[in-house]
Amino acid sequence: MAAVITEDNVYSEAEVNGAPPADGDDQVQLRGPEGNIQGQVEEFLGPHPDYDEEEEERKYYRRKRLGVVKNVVGASCGGMIVYSVYMGLLQMQLILHYDETYREVKYGTLGLEDIDNKMLMGINVTPIVGLLYTPVLIRFLGTKWMMFLASGIYALFVSTNYWERYYTLVPSAVAIGVVIVPLWASLGNYITRMAQQYYEYVNYKDEHVQEQKKPPKGAFHPYIIIFQSVFYIVFHLSFVFAEFPMVLFLNYYLNDYKHTLFKVTQCGASGKGVIENLNKTVLHSLPRSLLLIEVESVLMGAAFLAMLIFLVLCGAAYRPTEEIDLRSIGWGNIFQLPFKHLRDYRLRLLCPFFVYSGFEMLFAVQGLILSFGVCSVGMEKLWLLVMVYGLSSSICSGLALTMLRLPRQIILLVGAFVHFVLIITLMCWSPQPREPSYLPYLLVLSALWGLGTALNKTGLSTLLGMLYEDKERLDFVFTIYHWWQAIAIFIVYLWSALPMRAKLGLLLLALIVACLCYVQMERRLAKKIPFRLPRIPRPRHKVKGYRYLEEENSDESDTDLSDVDDDEKDEDERGLVEEDRNTDDDSQGSPGPERSRVRDRRRKHDNAAYEQAGEREDYVQHMRD
Repeated sequence: MAAVITEDNVYSEAEVNGAPPADGDDQVQLRGPEGNIQGQVEEFLGPHPDYDEEEEERKYYRRKRLGVVKNVVGASCGGMIVYSVYMGLLQMQLILHYDETYREVKYGTLGLEDIDNKMLMGINVTPIVGLLYTPVLIRFLGTKWMMFLASGIYALFVSTNYWERYYTLVPSAVAIGVVIVPLWASLGNYITRMAQQYYEYVNYKDEHVQEQKKPPKGAFHPYIIIFQSVFYIVFHLSFVFAEFPMVLFLNYYLNDYKHTLFKVTQCGASGKGVIENLNKTVLHSLPRSLLLIEVESVLMGAAFLAMLIFLVLCGAAYRPTEEIDLRSIGWGNIFQLPFKHLRDYRLRLLCPFFVYSGFEMLFAVQGLILSFGVCSVGMEKLWLLVMVYGLSSSICSGLALTMLRLPRQIILLVGAFVHFVLIITLMCWSPQPREPSYLPYLLVLSALWGLGTALNKTGLSTLLGMLYEDKERLDFVFTIYHWWQAIAIFIVYLWSALPMRAKLGLLLLALIVACLCYVQMERRLAKKIPFRLPRIPRPRHKVKGYRYLEEENSDESDTDLSDVDDDEKDEDERGLVEEDRNTDDDSQGSPGPERSRVRDRRRKHDNAAYEQAGEREDYVQHMRD
């Protein structure tokens, strides 16, 4: 009989007659196309010969790190554009509405001056109650969507300037006051969270990262310092871009300093209010309405661009399951958490610094630039003073990177010392009105004040991230920080009519108290005095999913199941009470044994639930097949 030859198997004439194969192989090989198909399937399902698992993992985490950098740059640019539009439009609006001729010709008896006063009141007064609703808003919306919503409110404020009426300007200003604290709390938390994620993606091979354990103390510090510095370097450029409408548009319509400052007799430390006896007509000609609409349209486009940046470039700060955890702990607990954080002496002793931060930021514009600068050299140099202040703040924010090598106390104390020297100098200096020769000195003062502002803002945000590095959610900490800032801004709004030396005295007092409290806080930490760190309550999930499936043993009776659940619940509660007692030691970097056991028990419970969910899915798939 002729030999039978296939592609995969070769049979001799002896094999056809029943003899074993010639090569001595005892395995019975498949004939024909069946053996060929099996080989192809094994080749397809098997590992690729060129596949390198370690290299693919490295590429994956590199993409993750680039995504974090994209998020930080996106949040920084979005915040910078939002405040550039807001401050530029508000400045242009207040100057135009201040001019008596513009009000009478454009709006007659509408009462724009009264509308502006109520608008400023809405912006400055509304944030006072921000501590009550900010945690609830962030709980409901999440960090990213809170930033997106806030940028939409600022865009709404820009749109109301197309039709300037009481019922458009005042409600939009109140809405801005409502979202100021939530926006800044979300931004601060977002940048700090990105630093934590970047550390995890860099050290993804470490055991504590893979097992989601607590990282070593100080592990996040370098990334928090770098990311907060990058944020404020970009954000402080908003003072520069905010002056573009002034430089490119409004400056051509302003009268010179001899006209606007004709009745002004006192400036600087001897002055009272902002600029006393400033001329009511600051425009030599009125801008065309069509030109105003074009400028506002450009600002509106920039506001929409900021919204798109938050929406597209900024990724989520937390995984969906983590957001579900926050929403599952109850509205009452969320409302109480900011107040519980104030039991921590570190946060209480930093409150005076938060207040001073609000004081100095508003004084830089209202006091230094207007009462000292514009009062001497005229309104046509306003843009230059603000730009120098913004550029100095932006460049000097990079000095916070020295915290990578120097102690963290140096940044805040150096910034405070710079402001202390400047306040003493300003208390002794009263420049003459209508003297352009003072411009170089005023530019130097603006740059130095920008240096102090940069060290203050960057240092405080970085310090909060470093103090609370072991907390995944810093929404509540940054809520307290920016709420105190809002209180300070409201106080500055109230004292605007005081003599300048009284304002400077209050500013100096706030600075001294802030520095003393901060030094006291650092001394307590150096002595390892325990502090109270509130714990976010454990979520109680009512839904069942791949992560929240409960263990259900069909062979177990209801009585046994209830007994086991009660025992586990009591054991967990005892562990959590012990965890709350040991929170102070925990925050210093030494997790207690009770807390570790509770965490291990939770992890085993979650793993068992996950495996059970997989078994159920396999069973359902098998039944369908």
